[in-house]
Amino acid sequence: MLQSLSIRDFAVVGRADLDFAGGLTVVTGETGAGKSILVDALSLLAGGRADSGVVRGGAERTEIAAEFELDALAGVRDWLQRQALDDEGACLLRRVVRADGGSRAFINGRGIALQQMRELASLLLEIHGQHEHQALLACAHQRDLLDQYAQEDALRRSVRSHAERWRALGNGIDELRRNSRDGSDLIDFLRHALAELEQANPTAERLRELETEHKRLAHAGELIEGLARLEESLGGDEGGVDRALGHAGHELSRLLGYDAALGEAASLIESASVQIDEALGLIRRRREAIDIDPERLGELERDLGRLHALARKHRVGLHDLEGVREELQQRLAAAEGAGERLAQLEAEQAAALADYQRSARQLGERRRSAAARLGAEVTRLMQELGMGGGRFECALESHTGDPRPDGDEDVEFLVTANPGMPPRPLRKVASGGELARISLAIKVATIALDDTPVLVFDEVDSGIGGAVAEIVGRKLRELGQRRQVLCVTHLPQVAACAHQHLRVRKASSGAVTESSVTLLDSAARAEELARMLGGVDITAATRAAATDLLQRLSA
Repeated sequence: MLQSLSIRDFAVVGRADLDFAGGLTVVTGETGAGKSILVDALSLLAGGRADSGVVRGGAERTEIAAEFELDALAGVRDWLQRQALDDEGACLLRRVVRADGGSRAFINGRGIALQQMRELASLLLEIHGQHEHQALLACAHQRDLLDQYAQEDALRRSVRSHAERWRALGNGIDELRRNSRDGSDLIDFLRHALAELEQANPTAERLRELETEHKRLAHAGELIEGLARLEESLGGDEGGVDRALGHAGHELSRLLGYDAALGEAASLIESASVQIDEALGLIRRRREAIDIDPERLGELERDLGRLHALARKHRVGLHDLEGVREELQQRLAAAEGAGERLAQLEAEQAAALADYQRSARQLGERRRSAAARLGAEVTRLMQELGMGGGRFECALESHTGDPRPDGDEDVEFLVTANPGMPPRPLRKVASGGELARISLAIKVATIALDDTPVLVFDEVDSGIGGAVAEIVGRKLRELGQRRQVLCVTHLPQVAACAHQHLRVRKASSGAVTESSVTLLDSAARAEELARMLGGVDITAATRAAATDLLQRLSA
C-alpha cells in the first residue's frame, strides 16, 4: 500500500507531503489546478521519462519520494532481497531530476539503475492514464487483456518459446541449404585453404622459433663483431676489466694487512673477478657457435614470406593465422557434415512444431473459455453502467500456418450498445462515453485478477455523467475494498464515493503561481462537492445536495 508521497518543486507544486489510507482516494480541483500532478509524480517514480521541464521555475531540482508498506507484499520483499536493496521491511522510492535535465533514482537510499526502479514500480502500482482507453482499440492489446483474464502466462510463454525455437531452427536450415547449393565447391575451397595452412604450420611456438632464428642469422656478422669487442674490453691483455680487477685484488690483499676492515671489499673484488671470467667464457663460446649461413637464412626468409603471404590472403595478422586454421577446420567439418546436420535440424524443427501446436492448441482452448466468461462479465457490468441491453463479445479468429509467438488466434472485441443489434468491432462503433464505460467495465473485470496493490486512474470517467457517474463511483469504491485506488476525477458522484478526498488548488501571488494539495475533512468535502455540483454560485440548495450525495455514497 502507498503510505506517503512527498513532492518538492515539481511543475507548479512547491511542496506537498501526503499520507494515504486504504480504499478509494479521489483527487479533485478546478480545471487547470493541476489535479494530474500527483499521477505525473507517481509516473516519474515508476521510471517515466524525465526532463528539465518538470523542475519548478527557479528551483535547482525536483524531488519525488514515495513510501510503501510491504506487510502483504511478499513478492516485493523477495525482489528487494534479491537486488540487495532490502532495509528491514522498508520500501522508499525516490527520484531526483536536476534543472539541467539529469536525473537519479534511489531505492531505500541506494542509487540504482532506472530499469530497476521500473521493475520494482511494476510490482507496486499500475497507472491508467486518461487517454489509455484508446489503447483498447488495438487488437494486440485486446489479446493481451484476454490472456490476462485467462491467467495463462506460463502457457503463453511456452507458446512463444516454441515458436521462437521453430523459427531459429528454420533459419539454421535455410543457411545450411544455401551453403549446400555450392557444397562441393565450398568443401574443395576449404580443403585447399586448410592444406596451405597445415603445410605452413603457423603455431605460436613455430612462429616464435622462426622469428628468433631469422633475427640471429640476419645479424650474425654484427653479433660476432660485437661479441669480439666485448671479449677485448673485458679480458684484453692491456685494458681489460679482468686485468684491472686482478690489480685491484692484489693491492687490497697488501693493504688488508694494515686494515682488517678492508676484508669485505676484497671479497667483493674477488667475486666480481670470478663473474667476469664466467661472462667471458659464455661470450667466447657464443661467438664461436655463431655461424654465418646464407643458405639457412634464405630458407627462413622463404618460410616467413609464405606465412606473411597467407596472413595477407586471409586479411589477418601473422599471429592470427592459427585462429584462421581452427576456423577453417570447423567450417570444413560443418560443410562435410551438412547433410547429417540438416537432417538433425529438420527433425528438431518438426519436434518444435509439434510442441508449438500442442501448446498453441491448449492456449486457444483456454482463450475461448476465457472469452466466454469475459464477454458475460463485461456484458453484466455494461448493464450496471447505463448501457442496458448492450452486449460485449470476444471474437477469436484462428489461423493456420507458421507458428506465431502470440499463438494461433487473433482477438477482436465486439460490442453493441443497443438491444437487438448485432455486435460490431469496438474500434468502429463505440462513442467516447461508451468507450470510457466499456474500458472501465473491462478493467473492473480483469484488474481483480491482477495482484498490483495500487491502482491509479487519471480521469478514466471522462465522457460520462449523471446516474452512470454514480455507478462508476460505486464500482471504483468497490474496487477500493480489494485494492488501494487513487483516482483523479471531475465528477462529484465519483468523488462522493471516496474513502479519502484530496483537493488541488492553484493560487497566484504576483509573478508566482503554485498549486497546493489538501486532505479534506467531512465539512470541506461537502463544500468541494458543492463547488463541483454548482460551479461559481454555490447556494444553500447546492450545499444540501452535496451533503446528501456525500452521505449516500460514502456510507
